Amino acid sequence: MSQERILQPVDESLGYVLKKAATALRSAMDNALRPLDLTVPQYACLEVLRQKPGLSGSELARAVFVSRQAMNVVLKGLEDRGLLSRPPAPTHGKALPTELTPAGRKRLLAANEALAVVEDRMHSAVAPKARQRLCADLSSIAAALSGTPDPGAP
Repeated sequence: MSQERILQPVDESLGYVLKKAATALRSAMDNALRPLDLTVPQYACLEVLRQKPGLSGSELARAVFVSRQAMNVVLKGLEDRGLLSRPPAPTHGKALPTELTPAGRKRLLAANEALAVVEDRMHSAVAPKARQRLCADLSSIAAALSGTPDPGAP
């Protein structure tokens, strides 16, 4: 006879609390980005391109945690609005390297300013030393769930 595992109340479950925090963060980011006519995936794409210009759609999809198909929609929308550019044909292989346009840089700067308010609200809820520990713990959780080595582990 197997023993039934007794679970704690849902609001004490680490997974539930993580999902609740992620949902609250996403909602706050959506609200901050809406006046700039950006979605969270669009913002993430612009920010990753600022940090690593020239990435392909597949590389961006991995960095932004969306499917390649979803990234193609994001890229097309941003390109149609003049926020990024891609060559009409691949320079080598199949990949179209993507870069921010001046308008994309300007929109990203405004988005970063809007999201700094969200980040400040998060930071205000946790003491600095606890924040460092929280980031380390969340990185360890992500590594454990994905089966990858934790870069912060001793």
